[in-house]
Amino acid sequence: MLAAARACGADAVRIAPATPPEPARARLAAAFARGDLAAWPYDAAYAAAAADPRTLLDGARSVVCVAVAYATPGRPDRRGHGRVSNYAWSEDYHRRMRALLGELARAIEDIGGVAAIACDTAPIAERAFAERAGLGWIGKHTNLIAPGLGSYVFLGEVVTSLELAPDPPLRKTCGSCARCVDACPTGALRGDYTIDANRCISDLTQRVGPIPRALRPLIGSWLWGCDLCQEVCPPTQRAPRDARAFAPLDAVTRAPVAADLLRLRSAEFKRRYARTALGWRGAAVLRRNAAVVLGNGLDRADVPVLEAALAADPHPLVRGHVAWALGRIGSPRALAALRARLRTETDALAVDEIRAALRRDSQPHPVA
Repeated sequence: MLAAARACGADAVRIAPATPPEPARARLAAAFARGDLAAWPYDAAYAAAAADPRTLLDGARSVVCVAVAYATPGRPDRRGHGRVSNYAWSEDYHRRMRALLGELARAIEDIGGVAAIACDTAPIAERAFAERAGLGWIGKHTNLIAPGLGSYVFLGEVVTSLELAPDPPLRKTCGSCARCVDACPTGALRGDYTIDANRCISDLTQRVGPIPRALRPLIGSWLWGCDLCQEVCPPTQRAPRDARAFAPLDAVTRAPVAADLLRLRSAEFKRRYARTALGWRGAAVLRRNAAVVLGNGLDRADVPVLEAALAADPHPLVRGHVAWALGRIGSPRALAALRARLRTETDALAVDEIRAALRRDSQPHPVA
């Protein structure tokens, strides 16, 4: 099975029994009870399903867990450009992973097994099974850390009816290291191997609703996702960053100009981003994120593009975040644009954002 998985493109592969791991079910249930995943439609029933591979395949006996490294070299931050998480620089990884897992499933079926695949799109606790199989250990940043590969790995599973010899889990933890906890600007990481996803920048940039105002300044220049906790992780820093199959499509995908993204409309969005992992939430979410990045840039030169978006963007979610950005910059022109829009804005949430932005008029505003 190891040879078959590597032939299909896996960088690491291990086997876990398909029996439900009770610790994983308990961890998920506890996370739901704390409200860690309140922004997503998960509940105790989902936790039970995710911990039991028989949800995907009746008669499941084994779970083949694979890891594929995706890290590629980054580049220094540039003024006016937003940051995108490393995993989203290339074509949507789901396609590549499903193709790999499909090949492995066919190899299993060729020797008489029945197989079902999962790759971040089915209810299976993939990190828990990967940890159980010894593929790696779950770090304090809650990502799986694979020896020699670090945490920049895509995970996938093939659930099979075959009775395969399971691999032992690793006896490894992060010990006293807390670099990821210290690096998280929003305090999402608690240091006890749990995360409050409601405060996670990666989570915030992928939601479809408003980003809480108190957290917007902490997002910094992240347009999509966040890699801060992984960037400082020692095993990840030591791992190679040469995954050529996941090289950036182009410089714009890796680090878009935030002002250009704010002007993005559906046709151009589909042309540029439909085949990437940035494409699943739609153009309005990316424009919302671009507004936050521009607000955090505190550059008066960005006021004209924000002013135009406040007047013409068709989505009230975007207009609301643009209003916040203008209020954060706080220049006379920015405040004038907010007052002008307040006289014509009809969406209640956007009106609330404009009023909140104008209330910042009495506060000092650093400008570039």
